[in-house]
Amino acid sequence: MLILASQSPRRKDLLAREGVDFQVVVKEVEEVHDASLLPEELCALNAAAKAAAVARDYPQDVVIGADTLVFLGRTPLGKPRDEQDALRMLRELQGHTHCVCTAVAVFMPGGERRDFAEKSYVTFRSLTDAELLDYMQQVHVLDKAGAYAVQEKGELIIEKVEGDFDNVVGLPVTRLLQVLNA
Repeated sequence: MLILASQSPRRKDLLAREGVDFQVVVKEVEEVHDASLLPEELCALNAAAKAAAVARDYPQDVVIGADTLVFLGRTPLGKPRDEQDALRMLRELQGHTHCVCTAVAVFMPGGERRDFAEKSYVTFRSLTDAELLDYMQQVHVLDKAGAYAVQEKGELIIEKVEGDFDNVVGLPVTRLLQVLNA
């Protein structure tokens, strides 16, 4: 059985879109928030912790953990605490290019691991506060890293995406399927 150790509706949708048969099992874990780590290191620690917590109870199954963060320079932007925090993040991102990093930890039966990280780059348009607030009224931003969703009204705020679009959504599915099939 394939288990996704994530509650993310976006990750579930991406796997389902590819016709992958999976089950969702989630365990609470304490995420690391260490801005001194490189993006792929920080995300990898959190992805591995999520997968390991589930894999302990399902050692004969394939368990996938993932963690996505937005990085403006070396500063990680997770999910906003509230609407003011979301507006602060969107203000910081507007007019700039930032990195979206997703690390994926794949725990195989027997203890083998197949981990990887994917980075994409997103450029925001230069926006006014009125445009940012309009976006926030149209998209629920509080459960999204960096306070935005590229797949939901992204055209209102995003100028371009370089790299894997699905990675920006929250799971680099093409690469994951290659790893699983290897």
